[in-house]
Amino acid sequence: MPRPPRQERCELCGAQVPEEHRHLVDTEKRALACACSPCALLMARPGASHGRFRAVPDRCLADHDHRLDDGAWELLQIPVSVAFFFHNSALGRLVALYPSPAGATESEVEPSVRESVLSATRLAGELEPDVEALLVRRTGGRTECYLVPIDICYALVGRMRLLWQGFDGGAEARADLDAFFDDIRRRAGAPQGSRP
Repeated sequence: MPRPPRQERCELCGAQVPEEHRHLVDTEKRALACACSPCALLMARPGASHGRFRAVPDRCLADHDHRLDDGAWELLQIPVSVAFFFHNSALGRLVALYPSPAGATESEVEPSVRESVLSATRLAGELEPDVEALLVRRTGGRTECYLVPIDICYALVGRMRLLWQGFDGGAEARADLDAFFDDIRRRAGAPQGSRP
């Protein structure tokens, strides 16, 4: 008889949390931590835990006027159609990651290329270090650009790792990626199926 799934717990106070719950970024361990609502609210206050834990916000914004074009995408040298960028405060710079069968893979991006990504979207100025990311998808000759909670990006990485088959990911992974971005568009208030 299969064992029931283990109940998630807040990693600060130990309280049980529902399946849909908030996350914190542990800036010392560079990891996500599950949090109950009270602990997430507490860690959302500036200076809480001396900055070690930061609450992941839930906002999702679209930039339909970004200037991430084919040339910028080629400079990124990312072998898949999706990447996310966040400001890593421990490193003091923008980090570029993309989903792969091995998990989140960092792309070594030249500082000038990082700056071109940041200058191509108005959302870069709103990005909260460590807890939010610029999520970019290049498909069909067009690029979509969103500001999203960092935990969404790592959830995408996990989904792709589980579903990936063959060289290009396979039909199931591509369909899941399309559904994932349909949800992002809905959360960001962009029309379904829209492309910038």
